[in-house]
Amino acid sequence: MLRIAIQKSGRLSEESLKLIKECGISFINSSLKLKTESTNFPLEILYLRDDDIPGYVADGVADIGIVGENVLVEEGMQQLAVEQLGFSKCRLSLAVPKADSYTNLSDLEGKNIATSYPKLLQAYLDENGVQAHIHTISGSVEIAPSIGLADAICDIVSSGSTLISNGLKEVERVFKSQAVLIANQSLSEEKHAILDKLLFRIHAVQRAQRAKYILLNAPNDKVDTIIKLLPGIKSPTILPLAEEGWSSLHSVVNEDDFWEIIEKLKDAGAEGILVVPIEKMIK
Repeated sequence: MLRIAIQKSGRLSEESLKLIKECGISFINSSLKLKTESTNFPLEILYLRDDDIPGYVADGVADIGIVGENVLVEEGMQQLAVEQLGFSKCRLSLAVPKADSYTNLSDLEGKNIATSYPKLLQAYLDENGVQAHIHTISGSVEIAPSIGLADAICDIVSSGSTLISNGLKEVERVFKSQAVLIANQSLSEEKHAILDKLLFRIHAVQRAQRAKYILLNAPNDKVDTIIKLLPGIKSPTILPLAEEGWSSLHSVVNEDDFWEIIEKLKDAGAEGILVVPIEKMIK
């Protein structure tokens, strides 16, 4: 049995549970329970505070965990990272009151900055040769300037709406973060084997999220031109249609190239283009 620690509430929790479910792992989820066990995979889920997850994994209370990269680095436990997961992306940013003039980081020289991430902030200030007074607080960081506690704040930003609602403006990006999978460095051989199976499923889900399955019809004299536009895993699948002189082409396209390729396919003579999401993609 492999124990995974995830944040007990919030967006990171929701997206972590979504990933586990997309991996075909079934479990009963309840806000009243602090742990649950999968019914079809050797996995037990622990619901913890995000700040506690790196420590629990390092100490072996949990075998693996999903945590924000910002928390991992702040705790100085980067060595636990297995890989980035690509969701819950955010940034640690400096913000000042909207009414304040700001030109560059040197404007914060000697100022008071409130944050829940003093180590990350100090490293950023040191790197840029700025000396400021850091006030470490937990929660409600955005209110610090309005109550006179600080001249600026350094906090996690996703959309920026919380800053705006508190009369602040983002001025510097300190650290880019996303969800990362972490693991205890002394896992048994048996637990390593389970982790490998879990990673296999995660990679299949991630590949599918970045790709689209395309089906299209094309006249046979345009097939060679269209094939050059469809990078596919290896090469497009070509099937003859009932109508003579026409074929159906099937391929997989990276989502980043999706719209550009669609336009080129139409210009090359493709018709009846269907785009289908991919649930899993195994290499």
